[in-house]
Amino acid sequence: MREITYAQAINEALAYNLEKDERVFLLGEDIGKYGGIFQVTVGLLDRFGPDRVIDTPVSEEGFVGAGIGAAMTGMRPVVELMFLDVSARAMDMIVNQMAKIHYMSGGRAKVPMVVRMPTGAGKGSAAQHSQSFHAFFVHIPGLVVAAPSTPYDAKGMLNTAILDENPVIFVEHKMLYATQGPVPEEYYTLPFGKAAIKREGRDVTIVATHAMVNRSLSVAEEFAKQGIDMEVIDLRTLRPLDKTSILESVKKTGKLIIADEGTVMCGVGSEISAIVAEEAIDYLQAPILRVGSPDTPVPFSPFLENIYVPREEAVKEAVIKMKAYL
Repeated sequence: MREITYAQAINEALAYNLEKDERVFLLGEDIGKYGGIFQVTVGLLDRFGPDRVIDTPVSEEGFVGAGIGAAMTGMRPVVELMFLDVSARAMDMIVNQMAKIHYMSGGRAKVPMVVRMPTGAGKGSAAQHSQSFHAFFVHIPGLVVAAPSTPYDAKGMLNTAILDENPVIFVEHKMLYATQGPVPEEYYTLPFGKAAIKREGRDVTIVATHAMVNRSLSVAEEFAKQGIDMEVIDLRTLRPLDKTSILESVKKTGKLIIADEGTVMCGVGSEISAIVAEEAIDYLQAPILRVGSPDTPVPFSPFLENIYVPREEAVKEAVIKMKAYL
């Protein structure tokens, strides 16, 4: 199978849906002629024109709100925010409008729209453009939260997101855009709420998101040489969450590490830890360990940012702690 980048996979999904469904259109800053800040929408303006690929003013609340209104009237908008960080400028639209209109209307109104946003540190973008607070959206009833880690998942899950009748927060890790992987040329979808077991194992379960998936797989292969067999689960969607895959794995291994680039405090790992403590505590043979970012803003200094981001070494440290219980 051919290999393309994560960014190209998203571009293909957008192009296919723009072509097959006239209700689909794109909104965002610099997504047209410039092709998006990470070049994800490059070429789409030339193919589909300015009525379908719309460059917006720098007003996140305004164009997210425009997307909500369009979705309520039968359109399928895909909104791009330059960074997850700037979603803070549209929180009223996302949290109080987009997520709640279906409920507040007794199911009569729907908001079938997608909001794409890059997350993560690693590009020297400093504290206001490098955050990973995707867990915030998991806390909001009414939203679907997708977090693909591979080009294959990115294309299939974005196709699913555009078809979904619910508002979808589609979180893309900016350090994954250039990564390559096998992706079918044809159209396909992937189900929400179903994690992927990227590596089967019997000794330790690692539940990971985004860039932490590949980092965890790398560590798992290293420790396999020492006789430690690690199972790596890629959540893929954070809401709905695939509790079944997590619990079945923990019941098998008895040990759990959660690796997510967000801060540990009230993060994705906190919810998974609580679920396992409530529903599988009798199977645990060791304390649950969480790998995440320090409880500080992201530093601008490349040296400090490199220390800040939880990489393979942080996962290794967690596994070494688990060795006492093997």
